[in-house]
Amino acid sequence: MKGRGATHWDLIIHHILFWKSEERGLSRKHIIESVKASLQRLQLSYIDVVIVHKADPMCPMEEIVRAMHYVISQGWAMYWGTARWSPVEVMEAYTNCRQFNCVTPIVEQSEYHMFCREKTELYMPELYNKIGVGLMAWSPVSMGLSQAKEEGGVLFSKPSIRGKYSSFSWTEDETVAANKEGYSWMKERLQPEESRRQTERIRELTALVERMGCTLVQLAIAWSLKNESVQCLLLGASSVDQLYDSIQSLQLVPKLNNNMMAEIERILENKPTRPPMVSTLALR
Repeated sequence: MKGRGATHWDLIIHHILFWKSEERGLSRKHIIESVKASLQRLQLSYIDVVIVHKADPMCPMEEIVRAMHYVISQGWAMYWGTARWSPVEVMEAYTNCRQFNCVTPIVEQSEYHMFCREKTELYMPELYNKIGVGLMAWSPVSMGLSQAKEEGGVLFSKPSIRGKYSSFSWTEDETVAANKEGYSWMKERLQPEESRRQTERIRELTALVERMGCTLVQLAIAWSLKNESVQCLLLGASSVDQLYDSIQSLQLVPKLNNNMMAEIERILENKPTRPPMVSTLALR
């Protein structure tokens, strides 16, 4: 940052806790030591947003929110947020913050793309509207989308991995093991019929983007931005050209009118819906 002549005023610095760290958990000691170590490495006086990645079931929520409040009170951070927390965990943190007069989280990082919609579209909007937690969406392009584009491969949908991870905040050991396996378990769980349907969806989406004059990646990013709940979209790029290509998706957002969105919904056929309410009186 110093070599390029940039200042902290020009950038927003994030720090993530509890992900591939040597010390595990979200104890007060781990949170404070992690933030102080990051400030020393970054050579900064403060961090803009500290993100707590995955909730720690072994640590009381009161200890977590009090530790984050202490970090902000010391001037080491301006705000804090969560990542891959369930709606219940986010609400629990908010409730504890109000109870103990602590700074509340301002953002939740959640996976959101064409093939992962349930949490963001069904369960999080209530929190966005009621307690003011913003949405920072990550992985707008699913992990199988680029592979399907280049190799004509199979797209791994969220339902195919739902059996592997049943919660929104799984443990670190399971995630590391999955990365070492190279997602081989996903291929084993993917049924031939589901594989065929997903391949057909990719082909139809490819035909659609050809008519629109854009790429499949640009459509996926623009589709995510079309959701009014998305305040921020995290994009990864290995080159300047790739980043420029992704930014061009902003010009595509106005073209996604109601008819175009309906066409995409017809192709995806995965719009999440809440299960019907069951009356306990009817079960008696």
